[in-house]
Amino acid sequence: MLKLNTLTGMGRLQGLTGAYVINLDSSSKRWADVSSQATLAGMEINRVPGVDGRVIPSTQRSGFNEKAFLRRNGRAMLPGEYGCYRAHIRALEAFLSSDYENAIIMEDDVELRQDFTNRAEAILRAVPSAEVIKLLNHRSRWCRTVAVSEYGDAVGRCLHGPQGSAACYMVTREGARKLLKSADNIEFPYDMTLERGWKTGVSIYTVRQNIVELSERSAMSQIADRAQYRAVKLRGARKLATHFLRVIEYARRIRYALS
Repeated sequence: MLKLNTLTGMGRLQGLTGAYVINLDSSSKRWADVSSQATLAGMEINRVPGVDGRVIPSTQRSGFNEKAFLRRNGRAMLPGEYGCYRAHIRALEAFLSSDYENAIIMEDDVELRQDFTNRAEAILRAVPSAEVIKLLNHRSRWCRTVAVSEYGDAVGRCLHGPQGSAACYMVTREGARKLLKSADNIEFPYDMTLERGWKTGVSIYTVRQNIVELSERSAMSQIADRAQYRAVKLRGARKLATHFLRVIEYARRIRYALS
């Protein structure tokens, strides 16, 4: 657990920040690796059992809006994506059932650095209005910086997206509550839902440069490979509605980033 060095007047930062790592029961090696890294970084992490979407029949996917997902993403939802989404919901619920004021939620393929905790704390202090801060992205283009932490980490919102990845982010209690409200209407993969502050009402920010990276463990995806994604994509005219909706989403993202 991380003791936050708070600043006067920042009541929301008082108390402790919990650290949660999502890990499938079948991935004991990953848990051992990330636990070792956490020890070196001076972190106490809480394990959140992952959800194996492959063992859940598509007819038993709770809260899943199949038609909306297909229309908005131009493909069907893969079992691994559903499991990932539900695992993050489980992590948010675990956080809200605790006494922590804030939480860092991670997947087990991140590579923790020894300066991670100090930088994460500083980023949280730099943007007191934030309810979610993404600490790792696949891409960060056209970012509008709104603050710089004492460690030099720029924080803001990106006009271009999706940025990709939900492997590591900070969340406040209010942010977690807002994210859970959207859990019963799954229309996007979780990493995309996480970025849609214009829809969820979450005040979300992102670092311009990652403060953690994906480890070599991420080379073997537990969600799906490229061939599996390609196999469920719509083709031709069937995808026209998806293209139109993506333009609308892009415009909403830009407006949100500039707000």
